[in-house]
Amino acid sequence: MDDKTSRVEGEGSYSGTKAYNDSTAEFLKKGKVEKAAKEAEKALDSKEGAELKAAEAKGKEGDPRHMGKAVPDAKK
Repeated sequence: MDDKTSRVEGEGSYSGTKAYNDSTAEFLKKGKVEKAAKEAEKALDSKEGAELKAAEAKGKEGDPRHMGKAVPDAKK
């Protein structure tokens, strides 16, 4: 194995975090936030809005994978 395939990153993924941070920074730099916010608002007002709101509520319950671990302040 070479260094790239043998890297153990432990409990977190440094490369995943870096990729996420880089893509988020690029998204912000391109000025796409306002457009995305407007699209999200339109989606909430559309026929799929109820489904999106239900998914949000389920996520706020704190255990979307049903692993028995609740997030204490998820409902705030």
